[in-house]
Amino acid sequence: MSSAIERIDKVELGKGGPLVGVQGFGAMGISAAYGQTDAAAARDTLEATVEAGVTLIDTADMYGVGANEEFLAPFVAAHRDEITLATKFGIEYRADDPGYRAIRNDPAYIRKAVEASLRRLDVEVIDLYYMHRRDPAVPLAESVGAMAELVRAGKVKHLGLSEVTGAELREAHAVHPITALQTEWSVFSRDVERSAVGAAAELGVAFVPYSPLGRGLLTGTFTGAAKDLSSDDFRTLLPRFTGDNARANAALLAPLAEIGAARGATTAQIALAWVQQRAQVHGLTVVPIPGTRSRGRLLENAAATRITLTAEELALLEPLAEQVAGERYADMSLTSAARETGTHASE
Repeated sequence: MSSAIERIDKVELGKGGPLVGVQGFGAMGISAAYGQTDAAAARDTLEATVEAGVTLIDTADMYGVGANEEFLAPFVAAHRDEITLATKFGIEYRADDPGYRAIRNDPAYIRKAVEASLRRLDVEVIDLYYMHRRDPAVPLAESVGAMAELVRAGKVKHLGLSEVTGAELREAHAVHPITALQTEWSVFSRDVERSAVGAAAELGVAFVPYSPLGRGLLTGTFTGAAKDLSSDDFRTLLPRFTGDNARANAALLAPLAEIGAARGATTAQIALAWVQQRAQVHGLTVVPIPGTRSRGRLLENAAATRITLTAEELALLEPLAEQVAGERYADMSLTSAARETGTHASE
């Protein structure tokens, strides 16, 4: 089966980073957040990542309160030398207290968190370890210093940050080289272009866009109707997926659908091609991490790496982000955008 699949190109993940497929895989939804999972289909989708050359596999300790890391462990064991494994710390949940959440960047917590992730993933070293969210109350030098100790101890190979500003990225990089910056970036979400993208390009840090398909909003399968989402789907809590916002945002997909129809491509492939092309536009490595539970969708997403949009097509998509209704989270306080603009909650 694998011989029939065209593997995607590879790229160095940041200056001195590992060689990975130019598109990665966001594993959160494989077992968490989007309703019930078919475990067999999810494992088959994971196998398809390796077959397609999608080798950057991204998880976090908070996904399913550790369950996502545990779900991935057998796949990781079977393909340890073929994949680059990324996980994150910084958002603390507790299985025995569903209402609990804390942002933890203190060194003691970082040391505790990495040991727990190593145990759940059943690995001796994590290839790329991210600070998932920034706690401004803890100096970056302390947090990144503790992360650097993990590198020296052989528990982690490379360091990453998520949802930080350009200034914060520069500050962290001065303490220890940062390999990758992960923040939401898509044709519908472009606040990272304010400062983070330029800083990453300047420092040789790779950019890993999460939710490059807007959590499914950019796939064309979401119509804006409440029936599109099950009651246990976390998107029911996101402003872009509710009420008038949902219907308005679904209508914004028309230019992507038009371009896709002309090219024999899907709306999702055009959205992914747009974000992949940011590498040329901004002069940095870009490895988006779309997620899916479907082998077919995984292969469709990977095929988008071979689409190059024309200047005319890019111009059609340029104004979309400014027209999107609603913030990407109901509470934006943990995002880099909030720290740059002073905004916190959705209007």
